Amino acid sequence: MAGVDDRYARQRVLPEIGDRGQERLMEASALIVGCGALGTVEAELLARAGVGRIRIADRDVVEENNLQRQVLFDEQDVRDGLPKAEAAARKLRAINSTITIEAMVKDVTPRNVEQIIDGMTVVLDGTDNFETRYLLNDACVKHATPWVYGGVLGTSGTTMAVVPHEGPCIRCLFPEPPPHGSMPTCETAGVLSAASAMIASLETAAAIRLITQQEPGEHRLVQIDPWSGSFLSVRVERRASCPCCGQGKYEYLDAMETSWITTLCGRNSIQIEPAHASSLSLDDVAARLEAVGTVTNNGMLIKVEIGEHRLLVFPDGRAIIQGTTDEAVARSLYSKYLGN
Repeated sequence: MAGVDDRYARQRVLPEIGDRGQERLMEASALIVGCGALGTVEAELLARAGVGRIRIADRDVVEENNLQRQVLFDEQDVRDGLPKAEAAARKLRAINSTITIEAMVKDVTPRNVEQIIDGMTVVLDGTDNFETRYLLNDACVKHATPWVYGGVLGTSGTTMAVVPHEGPCIRCLFPEPPPHGSMPTCETAGVLSAASAMIASLETAAAIRLITQQEPGEHRLVQIDPWSGSFLSVRVERRASCPCCGQGKYEYLDAMETSWITTLCGRNSIQIEPAHASSLSLDDVAARLEAVGTVTNNGMLIKVEIGEHRLLVFPDGRAIIQGTTDEAVARSLYSKYLGN
């Protein structure tokens, strides 16, 4: 048994964890998809808890409006234009140098999700869109990988742990995602930082329970609103008619040959992931685009200012087009400056 000076002494003494639970944490691998308001809190808590390997997958860069709620970032990260995954990894390595931190600056899509979750003990949801959550659900159910759903909007949030083939999955609750444009977004409804921190904490607690092999006897959906002080916990049953865990249809995972277009919540931006990944030379792309706009290249991505739009271009061919929420405009700009 470790002594009182052990980094994890206050955690080991918990009867829910103990020495064996701490060993399981140190042997575990956790994937966090999306390093924003939820993901930054999850990543820091898991790192401090001693999870041995933390993989962070995020597609975006740090911007000033992130600082209100995304706790691992600071103003220098904004000035440096760092990808979120890389900025978070640098902070986490300074917090706990005894664990392994993997930064993946990429979007999670049908083409790469199975590779990204491979070998993970648990997956945590830090995303901001239904499409990626349904994709994670497909992949984790298919490969029997536990994952923890979480979402926040306004002053409230919701979370549920998914233990594939034992309890309900997300499509047991919501068989189909809401139509595009039918739901409020963080741009229109805002996000209370306390709400995102609380949901992320609940997600992390659920992940630690799963890692230490203390699965819940009941599968519950939890909703909290720290502004009003309300808390709701509802038991959820698995549905035999569920398209995913009931019928084995992985509709989101099977969509591998299409471009992956996502409207980024609260960003007036659209991301385009081409149907076939490429390997771009950022120096070559920057040189080519200098004739049409102001180009900045930090070695991890390039920024191109073209009129009222900004393009963020990544080495795998992915791009974020800022200044529009019109998919047609975004597609046109991508095709015009980066090709089909």
